[in-house]
Amino acid sequence: MPIFEYKAYASGGKTKTGVIDADTPRAARQKLRKDNVLVSELTELRRKGKSRKIGAPIRKSLVQRIKQARNAQTSGPSGRDLETVAAITRQMGTLLGAGIPMAESLKAIIDQAETRRIEQLFREIRERITQGANFGDALADYPQLFSDLYVNMVRAGEATGQVDVVLRRLADFLQSQRALQRKVMSALTYPILMVSIGLLVVAILMTMVVPKITDMLQDTGQTMPAPTKILITLSEIFKKWWWLGCLILAALSYTFGRVYRTKKGELVIDRSLLKLPFVGDLLRKSAVARFTRTLSTLLSSGVPAVRSLEITQRVVGNRVIADATGTIKTRIMEGTDIATPLKQSGAFPAVVGYMVAVGEASGELEQMLDRIADAYDEEIEVVTERVTTILEPIMIIVLAVVVGFIVWSIVLPILQVGSVQ
Repeated sequence: MPIFEYKAYASGGKTKTGVIDADTPRAARQKLRKDNVLVSELTELRRKGKSRKIGAPIRKSLVQRIKQARNAQTSGPSGRDLETVAAITRQMGTLLGAGIPMAESLKAIIDQAETRRIEQLFREIRERITQGANFGDALADYPQLFSDLYVNMVRAGEATGQVDVVLRRLADFLQSQRALQRKVMSALTYPILMVSIGLLVVAILMTMVVPKITDMLQDTGQTMPAPTKILITLSEIFKKWWWLGCLILAALSYTFGRVYRTKKGELVIDRSLLKLPFVGDLLRKSAVARFTRTLSTLLSSGVPAVRSLEITQRVVGNRVIADATGTIKTRIMEGTDIATPLKQSGAFPAVVGYMVAVGEASGELEQMLDRIADAYDEEIEVVTERVTTILEPIMIIVLAVVVGFIVWSIVLPILQVGSVQ
């Protein structure tokens, strides 16, 4: 059923906008007229962002094209979108579990949508469903919100007749992934913020405060102590060449991005990050937790093992773990189990390989993977607190030493002048 976006005048002369589904533009106007709404403009919305104004040619701005191309290149939601998708997924699972048909469940989601974007997207999905498409196929057209993992789990649920169970499991998975992202970001954001603020304070001191004070000291004509001479030299470098430092940082950032986009560069950088003290341990644990949780969710939803590993390989977030996952997938296709290549890869802690082997032997692999993920989620919390506890005093000491040197270099010649007098 086509979807129309309208602009109209409601009772009292107020302007109103919204969307409505109807077979024809005339039917849409009639529906709105029954609600005492006078339509001034009616636009038919087409799937994938295409639209056609009734009585006018098709138009699409350059911004819309860029936005559409950007969305087509994404794979799954992030940030706030992840929370929105998780909430909608849980609602859908609850409604379907209560025996409400798919089309009616989607209508309930549309009525409760918090944004126009989500409302329009689910109207289009509902239109595909009413035309006979599968729910998984309809979701696959929107990779910016529904990842390969999401779509494949829904398709597996449709094949087994357990879409409601799969959706509730997906909601739990998405919420756990969001929680994991927050834990890692909270551990890494604080040190980065502290370093940034520290560099900003030092830069202001060296370019604005120190030159004025050192000029006054030099006017006295006395011989400056060595620390003060070093400070004056550093201050002059900051004042004259600050733009060069910015260019170097920009060039390093650009080079890092280009290198990281290559397969070899990504592997080298990710391997180096895993070797960093404290931070490397946190990144490894988060990648292992994401691997086990994703694989468990896919397998328990009925997705085949090879396909599950393919999807997991793309979402673990670390090239070392991703390459190990690819090797496991290849070995499984050759007829081996999961535990053997997992142990041989060297990318996973030994306890993970042991627990996976026990899970395969007992026929409870999915449950064992969930237990591993739960254990690593708890360890991530511990590591997060440890990283914050250790880095905070280290950064405070470093900043104190830098600022202390600046103050000492300024006070030292003042004390010398006082002692001479």
